[in-house]
Amino acid sequence: MKLLVIGGTRNIGYFLSRQLLEAGHDLTLLNRGLSPDDLPGNVSRLRCDRTDHRQMRRALQGRRFDAVIDMTIYRGEEAEMIVELLRDRVARYIAISTGQVYLVREGLRRPYVEDDYDGPLRDRPEPNTYDDEEWLYGTEKRLVEDTLAQAFAEHGFPYTALRLPMVNSERDNFKRLYGYMLRLRDGGPILVPDTPDLPLRHIDALDVVQAIMRLLESDQGKGRAYNISQEETLTLDEFLAMVGEFVYCQPNILRVNRETLEAQGFLPDCSPFSEAWMSELDNARSKAELGMVYTPVRDTISRIVSHYQQHPASPPVGYRRRTSELQLAESLL
Repeated sequence: MKLLVIGGTRNIGYFLSRQLLEAGHDLTLLNRGLSPDDLPGNVSRLRCDRTDHRQMRRALQGRRFDAVIDMTIYRGEEAEMIVELLRDRVARYIAISTGQVYLVREGLRRPYVEDDYDGPLRDRPEPNTYDDEEWLYGTEKRLVEDTLAQAFAEHGFPYTALRLPMVNSERDNFKRLYGYMLRLRDGGPILVPDTPDLPLRHIDALDVVQAIMRLLESDQGKGRAYNISQEETLTLDEFLAMVGEFVYCQPNILRVNRETLEAQGFLPDCSPFSEAWMSELDNARSKAELGMVYTPVRDTISRIVSHYQQHPASPPVGYRRRTSELQLAESLL
């Protein structure tokens, strides 16, 4: 198949690109060329800032693909451009979406199912705050999906949306799991906000690749959205206990008033899996329609911990304030 991946060199897209090449597909990548990769030289590369409409037109005008997998579509206007450029030029278009399309909805109960999408939205939070930034991310992703759904209804644009919760992988550019590992290893308290303390579901990047490959190998899912999420719903304590098993350290969790952590500027870095903007997705549709089989969370954690043990990375930015975190913890104990 002649395939285009928009993105393709950072996290999920990198693993996907390697899988597509192993399967023998003719692969083209479209991205800015800022992230180094070790993909073969025979991969075609289009250099383009996808937020620049003129560049996108120049890169894609007149091209045809059997399928396009879009890893980096974030705004409604970007979806409008995709529909304009790829209408009648692609047999399948897969867009990576997010569980935050549910988190901006009013009055939903966890876990979220795909049919929870329609309905009134929450009021916008105070502008220029962390909550506002996350709300805008969720509402823009909804505009993406709405634009694609309208194009499907009007002229059969062959989109599928994959809604993801927190993605864990060895290539997470925020190194969230690695940040928890470092805090476990140094033995000091892990500062966790006292609210909202929600149980969560995660997703392994390799499971997202599995979902995409299953879609490419079938005619399923056009005009549909799927929650792609692992089976386990875990509290943060349960998740960190699993990480602790593989680094041979018992988690030392200290719950702190959220306002105190916010005032010190520690959130979300000190505990990125403690935010209200983390989703819990029901995966029943993906299993029934796509035949998805999900990696156990324990296996995901084991693999990623092993990777960092063999390939130590520079600490994430948030860990650079670890001394200040420990000083706050001491003052509270």
